[in-house]
Amino acid sequence: MLLLALDTATPAVTVALHDGTDVIASSTQVDARRHGELLLPAVDRLLTEAGRTLDAVTAIVVGIGPGPYTGLRVGLMTADTFGLALGVPVHGVCTLDGLAHAADLPGPFVVATDARRKEVYWARYDDSRTRVTDPAVDRPADIAERVAGLPAVGAGALLYPDTFPAVHEPAHVSAAALASLAAERLARGEELPAPRPLYLRRPDAQVPKNYKVVTPK
Repeated sequence: MLLLALDTATPAVTVALHDGTDVIASSTQVDARRHGELLLPAVDRLLTEAGRTLDAVTAIVVGIGPGPYTGLRVGLMTADTFGLALGVPVHGVCTLDGLAHAADLPGPFVVATDARRKEVYWARYDDSRTRVTDPAVDRPADIAERVAGLPAVGAGALLYPDTFPAVHEPAHVSAAALASLAAERLARGEELPAPRPLYLRRPDAQVPKNYKVVTPK
């Protein structure tokens, strides 16, 4: 087994290789504006460092969010393209699950990433492998009672200390954690989610109201 894992659902552009037992190489760069520019060079660099070739990859693992529309689709489209080109399966993993797995807290706890618009993407966990609520997007003040007293993980939690007073590392997801979690689940024979995006809300870009379409007659 050689899993190629990647995620662009947060400001982190993160890539990893996993041989079914351990992570053999990983890379994470935090730059919210350069997902498309950084992702493919990171994959190429990682394969070179690990002494592997792309055709040795047996499956792709990709973070499916939730995350902002533009960044998230970079990773998903890249994963789909690799899967089609190599003829290998593409597995999705919730990005919040990757953060929970990396945090390795005893639980219960909350994972929260920055959703912009003064909101967070979040979910609650009983432990680092067990999510007990569906991913959601909310204003921190609106969920304060639901997360009161719980430790939190993620860059979204760092932005709102009134709601999340006890925040633990990591701030951003790592593809290494996604790959490790996916490898565990695959080894148990679990079916992973399809590589389809968890947007949770409409994209920021909208067609202007009263838009006048001009087409030739």
